[in-house]
Amino acid sequence: MDDLALLRREFSEDDDAFLAIVIRDQHWDKEAFSRLERAMRQVCETFEQRDQQDLPRWLVEGFWICVDWLPDHTAHPRFPRPEPPAYYEAALKRLGDLQYWLVTGVSPYAPGHVWADP
Repeated sequence: MDDLALLRREFSEDDDAFLAIVIRDQHWDKEAFSRLERAMRQVCETFEQRDQQDLPRWLVEGFWICVDWLPDHTAHPRFPRPEPPAYYEAALKRLGDLQYWLVTGVSPYAPGHVWADP
């Protein structure tokens, strides 16, 4: 499956998609988040290399949900956050950086940046 197709699945209501798990199970699945983040990153890189001007609406909406909805939802006092706060802060910042990259076409990271897990 290519990265765009994977990301489309991640932004859908697929049972094992990160956002579906967050909504349905009230659980931040680190493995599912990593899969989502990697797909978002690869799509950003692909669109930047192609100098893509037209972004599919579903793609922009998916990034928007990750950046504008997810932080508030997961910050709710009843949402379990077993990881240290720094993990969630880094993960949410990464999503914001990826949205910036998708929308502007310019990565906020220097060439050769090493992508560590948040």
